[in-house]
Amino acid sequence: MSQNIEIEFKNLLTKQEFERLVNHFRLNDTDFFTQENHYFDTPDFALKEQASALRIRKKEEKYELTLKQPYQDALLETNESIEPLAAEKIFETGKIMNETIIKLIKEMNVDPDRIQYFGSLTTKRAEVEYENGLVVIDNSFYLNIEDFELEYEVSNRKDGQKKFSALLEQLKIPVRKTENKIKRFYNIKYMQYND
Repeated sequence: MSQNIEIEFKNLLTKQEFERLVNHFRLNDTDFFTQENHYFDTPDFALKEQASALRIRKKEEKYELTLKQPYQDALLETNESIEPLAAEKIFETGKIMNETIIKLIKEMNVDPDRIQYFGSLTTKRAEVEYENGLVVIDNSFYLNIEDFELEYEVSNRKDGQKKFSALLEQLKIPVRKTENKIKRFYNIKYMQYND
């Protein structure tokens, strides 16, 4: 198990802004890799209600189970590597079998037995070291939606905010209030559930 504090800034992009960033950082197709995020919650979105999220990420042939929870002005990520067969079983049943994650979910007063699989989001991603942080450029596909996003992952919130704002200004990209991928996925899923 590993835990880390995630401090990141996000901004949704138009396709043209995405292409501008790709050109700015001199990226080509081989700089992008594909990852899949598979999302889980209860039918009444109990984790989402607590600003938390549960996912399994597949990157290459490795799977990682992650619970994200609010922590001060950031997110606490609890990560567990899992075997491919275990991941497939979780996709089929929705049953989380990792004791650490189950314990954390119970501490949130959520019944782990109510968790179910909601679907997946596929991202083509490029990462670039930039100004003591990591620029992440994403093109994501989920629930018949395609979107483009810039993320900036840092260890210092104040310094990171300045550098992120300067990058957006330099490339003439307007600041947009941007939910994280899990929230965007759940917002669409929630609308589909209630149609």
